[in-house]
Amino acid sequence: MKGWITGTGGLSSYRVPRGDELRMTIAYDEPDEAGWIVARVVEVPGAASQGRTRAEARENVLDALRLMLSPDEAVTAASPDESVVVQLLSA
Repeated sequence: MKGWITGTGGLSSYRVPRGDELRMTIAYDEPDEAGWIVARVVEVPGAASQGRTRAEARENVLDALRLMLSPDEAVTAASPDESVVVQLLSA
């Protein structure tokens, strides 16, 4: 059954066709003078984190994205008709 998943990422909203694979791009900044690497999910404004290595930055930004995509308690209580699980896998 095709449908749409709607979510909010900060100030923007997005719609993803249900049943389709969701691919996102992680962009990395060069290490700053203190050695920190910033990672951002390009498609989700505000989804950013940092780490001492690219691997650590990647895991941290995936954690940030999971938190951003977690359902809001008030929204879930207002519309309990459907529940969708989004699983982010490390490659």
